[in-house]
Amino acid sequence: MQAKLTQWIHKQWQKKGILARLLYPLSLITAKTVKKRQQKKVTRPTQWPPIIIVGNILVGGTGKTPIVIYLCKQLKQMGWHPGVISRGYGVKIKNKAIAGTAPLDARYVGDEPSLIAQAAKVPIAVHPNRNCAVEALLKLAPAVDVIISDDGLQHYALGRDIEIIVQDDRGIGNGWLIPAGPLREPAKRKNKVDWVITHHTSPAVKKTNTDIANSQKQEKKVKQVEMRLKPTHITQLAKNKNFTTQHWLKQHTNTPCQAIAAIGQPQRFFSMLKQMGIQLTSTKALPDHEVIKESDIKLFATYPILITSKDAVKLKQTPLQKDPRFWVVHVTPTFSPDNWVEKLAANLKDKK
Repeated sequence: MQAKLTQWIHKQWQKKGILARLLYPLSLITAKTVKKRQQKKVTRPTQWPPIIIVGNILVGGTGKTPIVIYLCKQLKQMGWHPGVISRGYGVKIKNKAIAGTAPLDARYVGDEPSLIAQAAKVPIAVHPNRNCAVEALLKLAPAVDVIISDDGLQHYALGRDIEIIVQDDRGIGNGWLIPAGPLREPAKRKNKVDWVITHHTSPAVKKTNTDIANSQKQEKKVKQVEMRLKPTHITQLAKNKNFTTQHWLKQHTNTPCQAIAAIGQPQRFFSMLKQMGIQLTSTKALPDHEVIKESDIKLFATYPILITSKDAVKLKQTPLQKDPRFWVVHVTPTFSPDNWVEKLAANLKDKK
């Protein structure tokens, strides 16, 4: 029910309808609060390494986590020693930050930090106060020479060197701040960051000369990158058996499947599965960060149940981990231009 309500709200935020107009006065209060926060922006302490923020101005999942993982992997290949800080959404972190390396229990650090630590193999620290997280991270791993903040664009108490906004095909919705619209900050905030990465769910379309010219104009102000997620392999959770996507699809041709997801945009995951040619007989969307329970799949049949990597890390400490029906769909991001991290790294050197 909550997931359906969230989906309905996002749909309302795409237009300036009656509900949005009724809530607009409250958005003016949000605007004042945001302005005060922005005025508290601080600089990074010189003893800390450069800090990259990967965040968004749009409420709901836009695809930040795959980018954080990709960025960590790419920087490591270039000789950097990245570490990650995160708020740890959905878990209670007391006064002291939690810092560590994989495996990290999602029950204590949150699903996204657990997944990032596992996939990127980097040290990570979790605390709502990002400065506390930085201190804990550097204490754990003094060799870290670049810090990536998973979310935190609006956490102005944290100094930063490079800002990346991740958006998706929803764009800015109706352009209004919450609760009348989907924006955490005014849309013009996108003009003040270093990079804007747009997560597309549709197949890539060949660009016209006009599109390229417009993109070059924008790049002079804010560098623009396009991203799509590509399924790479599928793992049976209970037995940890890996199959390439192509091999798995070949083995399960004409096999009815089911899917469940507790992520920011569950429908995006379901649509990707259908684009892969998978026959979905049942789907269930859960609120973001929720743990899949037995009751959630009570009506599911004996067919394979497809889940995301983010959901898989939450199942590892539950009895459902042994359910042979669960298959984890792993994805990797593809970018255009594909050398954007090289440009970012060159900029990083000037920040040290």
